[in-house]
Parts: sequence; C-alpha cells; structure tokens
Amino acid sequence: MLAPQMHKVYTPDMLAEYVEKLCDTFRDAICVTDRKGYCVLVNKRHAELTGIPRSRIIGARVQDMVKNGLFDVVLNSRVVEMGESVSEVQRLADGRSLVLEGHPVFSNDGEVAYVVTILRDVTALTALRNEIAVQKELLETFQNMSMRDKTTTTKYPLVMQSRAMQRLNGEAMAIAETDATVLLLGETGVGKDVIARHIHRDSRRANAPFIKVDCGSIPENLIETELFGYVPGSFSGASRSGKAGLVEAASTGTLFLDEIGELPMPMQSRLLRVLQDFEVMRVGATAPRRVDVRVIAATNKDLEREVDRGKFRSDLYYRLKVAVLRVPPLRDRKADIQPLARSFLAYYSGKYGKDLKFSEEALEALSRYNWPGNVRELENLVQGIVATCQHSIVDVADIKGIAVSAKVDGDGKFAIPALEGRSLKSIMKELEQAVLARGLERYGSITELARHMQMDRSTIFRKVRAMQAAKGAGPSRKKPLLKAG
Repeated sequence: MLAPQMHKVYTPDMLAEYVEKLCDTFRDAICVTDRKGYCVLVNKRHAELTGIPRSRIIGARVQDMVKNGLFDVVLNSRVVEMGESVSEVQRLADGRSLVLEGHPVFSNDGEVAYVVTILRDVTALTALRNEIAVQKELLETFQNMSMRDKTTTTKYPLVMQSRAMQRLNGEAMAIAETDATVLLLGETGVGKDVIARHIHRDSRRANAPFIKVDCGSIPENLIETELFGYVPGSFSGASRSGKAGLVEAASTGTLFLDEIGELPMPMQSRLLRVLQDFEVMRVGATAPRRVDVRVIAATNKDLEREVDRGKFRSDLYYRLKVAVLRVPPLRDRKADIQPLARSFLAYYSGKYGKDLKFSEEALEALSRYNWPGNVRELENLVQGIVATCQHSIVDVADIKGIAVSAKVDGDGKFAIPALEGRSLKSIMKELEQAVLARGLERYGSITELARHMQMDRSTIFRKVRAMQAAKGAGPSRKKPLLKAG
C-alpha cells in the first residue's frame, strides 16, 4: 500500500525568494525603499511605467534621483518622518502623470523600516474618462434630436415607377457602395431627403447614425455650436460638461446637410475642414477631434451661380461636387404621382383612424396637375383630404383645391387663356395673375414670393395689390389676401 503523498510546506523564508516574481504580477508599479531612501525592490511594471531600467534603480537613493531630474517627487522622507501613508502626483518628462501612494512598513520596535510606494498611471485613466464623457455627450446629442426620422420611411416611400426615378435609383445604388461625398440637386420638395436616406440605408454605414442638419432653419448665432459643439466654459450659459456637435454625433455614419446653400460663409470654412481633414474643432477647444463621417449635401440653389455671386465658397463647392445626383421634379415623373398619392393616403388614413381610397377620376386629376410644390405639396394635399373627408371614397370634388386653381391641359401644363378678341397684353396679364396667385398660395407672403421669383419686393407687392383690387379684395376686407411677409 502506497503512503499518502505529502504536500510541500512553504515557509516565509522560502517565500522570500519569490517576492520579486510575486510583485511582477501586479498591474500597478511598486517600489520598495528602506528608511534612508535606498531602493531595494521594484517590479517589472515600474520599469515599464517610468521608462527607467530596474538595474538603474536598485541600490540607488531616491532623493538623489530627484536631484538628477529623474523624478520630481519622492515620498520616502515624508512617510518615514510622519509614520503614515502619503499621496502625491508625479509628472514625468513625457507629460504623463502618476499618482504615488507611499505606505510605511514598521519594524518590531515601531520604527519605519521600509516604504512601499505604489505608482498608478492616471494619464490613461484621464483619457478614458474623457472618452466616456465624449460618448455621453454624443448620446445626449443624438437623443435630443428630433425623432421625426422614425416616420420618414413610412411617409416617403421611394417610388420608382417612372424611368427618371429608376435611372436615379441606379446611380444612387452605385454611389452608396462608396464613401464618396454626394451632392443632391433639385427643386424644393422633390424628395432629396428620401434619396439621402436611401443611400445611407444601402451603404456600409447603414447601422450607424444618420444625422440630418437643416442648414436653413438653425439660427445663425447657434449654428456653430449646433454643428461643431463646444467645450465647458466656452461661453456664458454653456453646459458645464460641454456638448458634442451634430458632426461628431454622425461619426461612423452619415451627415446629411440639407439646404447647404443657406450655410453662412464662416461655417462653410469650418465644414471645409471636416471634408478635407476629417477633423472637427469644438468652440473654445484648442485641439481638433477626428471624425469618420460621410457627407451628403442637398440644395435647391444653383451653387455655381452662388459661387459667382460670392455667396458660396468655391473650394467647398468643388469638395461637395464629387458624386452629383439631380432629383427630377414631380411634373417630370408623372408615373410616380398616383403611387405616391396612394402611399400618403394609406399613411395618414392609418394615423387618423380612417379607411379612405381614391376614385379613378380623382387619381386622374392628380396626375394632370403640374405640382409646383412637388412631393411635399402632394403630401400636404393628401393629409388635408384625410383630415376633412367625411366619406370613404376620395373623389374629384374632394380635391377641388387643385382642380379649380390648376388650369392645366392634357399635358399637365398651364392652359393658354382664350385668344379670340383679346390683346396679347390682356392674355399675359391673366397668365401673370394666375402665377402670382399660385405663388402667394404656395409661399404665403410677398417677401418669400419675391425671393423665389427673383424680383424686387416692391414690384411684386404692387402687382399683387393691383390684382387683388381688381378682384374686389381691397383694404376694406377683414382678411385681406395680401401678406406683406
């Protein structure tokens, strides 16, 4: 019968030969000095952290190391004198900061025999804390943004019945596979937003954020901080923790800059840096932050003309003009009108708890209309129909708002007034009045109408006043049609 195997018993004296190896297992740096300051033990992490080899430290006096400029702080003398633990911050020549904790080890007679100093690198900890703060700011920025994006895909399906949209979709899909900057051109309301989301959804960034910035709706005095963020204390009223801008919030994803032509010139310079260097400088910051973002810009303006007028930076324009897509107006893609109308009707019927359908006559009337306000005008019309319609079938009478005012012929163009017995002047006056009436209906004010028609405001005002006076809409009316804007 075999005798039971006896386990080897390790005594403290035997353990002493392993002390150095045991210390090497610690993640913190350790330095042990005697009461006179001579170093008797350092672990492997100490050499890694300070950059000073173990052989150079063992046997050396830490007070001499301070004189020689190796360290700027030692705790040995203070711990020996006070007989208690001491903490201090030490800064290395490379700019890093270390937290030192000196702890006394007492002899049997109560004197401090050794001092154990533990060193921790707080530079990495500070960087991690800053990174967590940045992530928190990004999360808050993202959460505080409008949640309307959730319904956009439902409201705005990508309808591609027309050849024009099928061709555009093919181009968009080819671009989506790249990270190229995209410039979307087209009239107001044609659906540039939908194309931008479609490109993002089919790109490798599909699972990352899609951040839309409406450059025309953010007040000029706020757009810098909204786009680029700010550091704590950069201005009066700023958050004490700082704030990430929308450019940073879009990092790893897509930044959609709608109405890029409305961006003020100083902000154009800041945006150019993002496109050139993929860096963003927060307001009040001294160092830039790297961002990985794909930019899609959209405008209804002629940017080349804006460059010639000095309203848009030429270098930014050429940075944006990489992959250019022109979204056709709704009047040039008639085949999309009825599918879009049905989609909007289904969406708003569900939203308002109704069950509505278009009659064939109503759909034909929608197809014949010229839609100067494009898809947005169609959506607004359908929403109004759903809100007011009292029966289940939407007929021509329910869309009389466009049926009466459209005056379209079979090709969807404005019908020419009757010619018999009329002068050219009277015919042109009727056409002009029809255009002005439509413009006021669409833009809502003289100022906006003058801007879109690129005419002097006083000229538009005079013509509209004369038109309304001829129709009996004089100053005595309680609700005049004329809006000075």
